[in-house]
Amino acid sequence: MGRWLGLAGLIIALDQASKHAAQAAFRLHETLAVVPFFNLTLAYNEGAAFSFLAGAGGWQRWFFTALALVVCALLLLWLKRLPPEKKREAAGLAFILGGALGNVIDRLALGHVIDFVDFYYPAADRCLPLFSPVMTATGLHCHWPAFNLADSAIFLGAACLVWDSLRSRRSAAEETNT
Repeated sequence: MGRWLGLAGLIIALDQASKHAAQAAFRLHETLAVVPFFNLTLAYNEGAAFSFLAGAGGWQRWFFTALALVVCALLLLWLKRLPPEKKREAAGLAFILGGALGNVIDRLALGHVIDFVDFYYPAADRCLPLFSPVMTATGLHCHWPAFNLADSAIFLGAACLVWDSLRSRRSAAEETNT
């Protein structure tokens, strides 16, 4: 279990370092165009994913912090009970744990989560669902909600768990057919 806690700790450290670098380099909402579909943009998220409940008046900070801590406790319990051969599942749990705690640190210390990764695409007239329209001098750009390394780790951890589950089911089905 120590190896997986170390991985979660590494994710927390990288997430916090990247957020501190973004805050040192940018003012709020300042943008640096990197390539035609990717910016670095400093943003603060007081809500959850996709800024859900961001303008709810402040109670959401404590709700999302408490929820994340409960989920982290459950992830630790799951990780502790996991057999040593379940490496892919353990890695997925470690990624989710590290990402969740990285965002909890922001909520506790700052009252919001620091986001800075901004992907977008140009559009002729409207954006796909979940993308935010932004009119610029060059036309309409559709932006995915800004995110950070912790969010990426949570996504990758969840993808790893899904992949592991699908592979495990296929292996079990093949064993029953032979």
